[in-house]
Amino acid sequence: MTPATNLAPSAETGIKFYQSVRARSEALVKGLTPEDMTLQSMEDASPAKWHLAHTTWFFEEFILKPRVSNYRSPDERFAFLFNSYYVQAGPRHMRSKRGMISRPAIEEVLAYRAHVDDTMRRLLSEDREDAHEIRDLAELGCHHEMQHQELLVTDLLHALSHNPLMPAYRAPEPIRVARERPLQWIDHEGGLVEIGHGGGGFAYDCEGPRHKTYLQPFRLASRPVTNRDWIAFMDDGGYRTATLWLSDGWARCQQEDWDAPLYWWRQDGEWWSYTLRGPQPVNLEAPVVHVSYYEADAFARWSGKRLPTEAEWEVVARERPIRGNFLESSNYRPMPTDVRPRRSAGEPEDGEQFWGDVWEWTQSPFTPYPGFRPPEGAIGEYNGKFMCNQFVLRGGSCATPLEQMRDSYRTFFYPHQRWQMLGLRLADDTVGGGSGHPRGKKISTQTGDVGEDFAASILSGLTTPRKTIEAKWLYDAEGSALFDQITELEEYYPTRTETAILSNEAHRLAAHVPEGAALVELGSGSSVKTRLLLDALPSLGAYVPVDISVTHLEAAAERLAADYVSLDVHPVVADFTSAFAMPQAVESAPKVLFFPGSTIGNFEIDEAAELMARLRKIEDVDTFVIGFDLVKERKTLLRAYDDSDGVTARFNLNLLSRINRELEADFDVSAFTHQACWNEDRSRIEMHLVSSSDQSVTIAGETVRFSEGETIHTENSHKYTPERFEDIANEAGWSLAELWMDENNHFAVAVLT
Repeated sequence: MTPATNLAPSAETGIKFYQSVRARSEALVKGLTPEDMTLQSMEDASPAKWHLAHTTWFFEEFILKPRVSNYRSPDERFAFLFNSYYVQAGPRHMRSKRGMISRPAIEEVLAYRAHVDDTMRRLLSEDREDAHEIRDLAELGCHHEMQHQELLVTDLLHALSHNPLMPAYRAPEPIRVARERPLQWIDHEGGLVEIGHGGGGFAYDCEGPRHKTYLQPFRLASRPVTNRDWIAFMDDGGYRTATLWLSDGWARCQQEDWDAPLYWWRQDGEWWSYTLRGPQPVNLEAPVVHVSYYEADAFARWSGKRLPTEAEWEVVARERPIRGNFLESSNYRPMPTDVRPRRSAGEPEDGEQFWGDVWEWTQSPFTPYPGFRPPEGAIGEYNGKFMCNQFVLRGGSCATPLEQMRDSYRTFFYPHQRWQMLGLRLADDTVGGGSGHPRGKKISTQTGDVGEDFAASILSGLTTPRKTIEAKWLYDAEGSALFDQITELEEYYPTRTETAILSNEAHRLAAHVPEGAALVELGSGSSVKTRLLLDALPSLGAYVPVDISVTHLEAAAERLAADYVSLDVHPVVADFTSAFAMPQAVESAPKVLFFPGSTIGNFEIDEAAELMARLRKIEDVDTFVIGFDLVKERKTLLRAYDDSDGVTARFNLNLLSRINRELEADFDVSAFTHQACWNEDRSRIEMHLVSSSDQSVTIAGETVRFSEGETIHTENSHKYTPERFEDIANEAGWSLAELWMDENNHFAVAVLT
């Protein structure tokens, strides 16, 4: 054995780390009574005494018994009492009955800890061939114990909350008064990123391997959701509005009668909460805590936003130093922290409280990273066996030891659980950064599901024998702007023809629109034609533009809100070809669907029928106003889709530029040409991009090969006869109430009911 005074630096550091972690556990129970330490208030929680014993058993079971030949446990029965879930380590006492373990007494548990600590110190100081393996296992054991330190205080909070005397774990302290902080946004351009532990320093197995993942452009809120925010959600009926909730979440909300975060109650017109510092008024500017995934998701829907993925959270948070309100701060509750005065050189100026205070829910399920393999033996049960039905949280909390934190640290809980220090931060989708709201009425944009992942969709379409790209990807911010230019071209008849029809027939359309209705425009773009309807329908209650392009959508919505000051505008970022949620403000209003521009022609005939049938099922829809292009001579059609100024060509080729920008691809755009052709058999115009040579392109790390003359099919525009369109509408459950056409029979607008 090597004396401790002559230890190698790594051994000495390991012993100091071990001793500090073990000492903190015992400091956390200082002042507790033996009765306090035996409490178990639910199956998810464990008594403080059990935590002290279990973390000791961990060192004994995985290090001392297999590595020290003459080691003897003070009591071999402890292995049965204090094993948690390690099946390979032998039988265990029932988890729900840990509060029944009145013996051994706390003095015996502390003696057990001292016995193991003494043997561990000697073992860590020995010069042995397996010394490195022992130090690694000891480090794992210390991090395991730090996890149980967090559980010890949060389990105790839950247990003490059932005591009518509301005892304080630590002496009460005044709550900090802070100013209200406006919610701002941190933009991220997305693209290919790497997440996960990259080596160097301790990490749990579930934090790796480090791997690449693709992110759409997004933004994260500058701060966590606060108690002030949450009270607004509650006051607006958040706990009473079923449509905000996931089905399982609403069932749990009803079953357990949730109407506020855990530990909250109303007293003398003010919200109070029970904390480890005893009962206190809710601190309005502190992060909300003790909310489940279900509640967090409902709040995000109510806000018109969403929860971040763990990859989004990690790539933003890792740019900010890990500091904040952790267990060592001894606050034992989230605080209204303002970190700006403490920023260091080179640190981002935006964003607060990524670290500490509350764990932040993500929408990512706790599943293995690509290439994950659990270790052999019982240690392999540490994380891998729990990778099901739980969600990842990031950032640590006021109960998490600071020593445990790192960029890649993942914790995980079931979606209904609330007793931990669980909060949230909002996320939103964006293209090209945040838009802001510079003028007019403030617009709250609701973000929905914008369809399948861009990278997956592109790679899927380009690796089939007949290469295709879905037409919806043509409409990023640049594509939408180019399409607006197309609509003003002399050759492009659909826009001006449809506009003339709507202008002439708007007064007749009014007869089909109930007072107070919400006009829901699908694929709204710049909302130019919408103004014709808004002018003709002053009794409208709201306008809901739905579009996949965030930048285009919000800009158009802002202009309309400024020009129609009495109109409520509720933008929804969504792919309308999939189900999307209506804004809460219009859920019960009668709805008029508006689908102009012959966009229905972009769908295959069976897809168009399916879309119209799905729209028919939207609740409270009274009327469907839809434009469609008519069959006509080939020359007129081709001129409209291959204009002499080349704007349509630039619109089509922009798709390749977008893929280059967002997927780190290397398309030579000049090596492709735009082609429009009329498919007589299918009654449609087709748009293609034609490869001018044999070439290879790298997209998101994948290689795609093109032959000379090979095409990418990017868009269809089907043309209908009035009779064919009515047949499709009827099949989808609609009845034709009105049909208006221009004098040349180029275009038609139908009113369906």
